[in-house]
Amino acid sequence: MIRTVLFDLDGTIVDTNELIVQSFLHSLEGETPEPVTRELIIPNMGRPLVEQMEFFTGKKEVEAIIQKYRTFNLSKHDELVKEFPNVRSVLAKLHASGIKIGIVTSKIRQTTLMGLKLCGLDTYVSTIVTVEDVKEPKPSPEGILAALETLGSSNEETMMVGDSHYDIEAAQNAGVISVGVSWSWKGRTYLETYKPDYLIDDMLELLPIAGLASDVKSD
Repeated sequence: MIRTVLFDLDGTIVDTNELIVQSFLHSLEGETPEPVTRELIIPNMGRPLVEQMEFFTGKKEVEAIIQKYRTFNLSKHDELVKEFPNVRSVLAKLHASGIKIGIVTSKIRQTTLMGLKLCGLDTYVSTIVTVEDVKEPKPSPEGILAALETLGSSNEETMMVGDSHYDIEAAQNAGVISVGVSWSWKGRTYLETYKPDYLIDDMLELLPIAGLASDVKSD
């Protein structure tokens, strides 16, 4: 029986994809030998920001570029962010059924809280583990295990839902059920190669996996 569901944030329950891409394009302008394209950014989404900046620029000192990214990101946040279809209804159903909900993300806490509040999801969440709370980000299981400890949950009764192979591998490393979401910009075929326990095309499909009735109307 599922008693806990952990979610990645970006690209999974909150649609920040366009915000992230535009933030990278803005902050990396003039910082790389060749212009960075959307096609290069998308496969790297899901990694901690500092890793991505080091990768794109080839530099070790990237704090100024990260600050430029975050300034732009914050200024455009509410304009470009929204929740994915049926997310709010599903989280409400999970919460009402007594299932604990947590967030395990590679974002910082400030923008994590902004996204959850903007989309009206914050009231359903019992714990949040951000990149600032761990020594090793996903695919390390550290964030998932920290969330389980806070919630008093066991791994065999927990699902981790995400749009990236980092989420799937973190779930596998933590011994929890892995669920991939096919609305990932990386695509269904990409996620299938990492063999998640489940791969869903609509958030409503999560309810029967969690042992709940699929009686929620689609948005």
